Amino acid sequence: MTPRLIAEPAFRLPDELRHWGEPSAWAKMTRPGQPMHSFLEAAFFDAERNLWLCDVPYGRVFRVTPGGEWTMAHRIDGEPHAMRIAPDGRHIAVDYRHGLIELRDESDFTVLETGAESCGFLGLSDMCYGPDGRLWFTDSGRTSLSDQRGRVWCRMPDSELRLVLDCVPYSNGICLSPDGAWVYVAATRANQVWRLSSHLPAMGQPMVGVFLQLSGGLGPDGLATNTRGWLAVAQAQAGRAYVFDALGDLVAEIRLPEGLWTTSVAFGPDEPSRLFIVDAQTGTVFTAAIPD
Repeated sequence: MTPRLIAEPAFRLPDELRHWGEPSAWAKMTRPGQPMHSFLEAAFFDAERNLWLCDVPYGRVFRVTPGGEWTMAHRIDGEPHAMRIAPDGRHIAVDYRHGLIELRDESDFTVLETGAESCGFLGLSDMCYGPDGRLWFTDSGRTSLSDQRGRVWCRMPDSELRLVLDCVPYSNGICLSPDGAWVYVAATRANQVWRLSSHLPAMGQPMVGVFLQLSGGLGPDGLATNTRGWLAVAQAQAGRAYVFDALGDLVAEIRLPEGLWTTSVAFGPDEPSRLFIVDAQTGTVFTAAIPD
């Protein structure tokens, strides 16, 4: 029987870092009439085992030490949905308002891309680097089943930008298999996870298929893989996450003890079977150990 686990709190956004004033324009658009202290997204661990998180509505990027100390590393006039450390050490982010950007210091940034000549970005969502240095990122805008134009982009190490897909009902989380051979994309509004080969054809769009068909909540948000090839899925507005093996079989279901806005997942830097799950509703990062 597939285990159903209950996660435990690991890190919680301190009160002094919570926003208590008027919600931002992004907060009003996504959660009308609701106060929003933060909206944490895009968890990942760096080489020093620090956890990084983006706070979309208030333009902030947090670093959390292994001991649980929170620091605001960046604060910009924007809506960063995800940040990653590039192979050359730069802090690169996808920003819903500005596009693909480089965070240069605490409050300064440079816009790297706003789209291709024939189509500007709709509103970027998530990102990941492949082992070959290619940057993959999603461009969801406000797409859905009634407007299936969500995009996936790939930026080559020489900065060439390629449109990979333009037919996703809200392209959201994105990650690669540990060997870099497969790209997983959350098609949130279809409640699916799609899979395509990272070896793109010389021209045109690649073949893509449904790897997972889910149900409940809003649909999959953040994705992550570990060295075993497991795929973790944050099920948005459902207060839970799933872990699947490389064949798509369910390994575990993890429920949160509080909060429904499950946005992001990351496997631990030292334990490939330990999963960290972000809940934006409570501003909490939960964790659970997945049985082998």
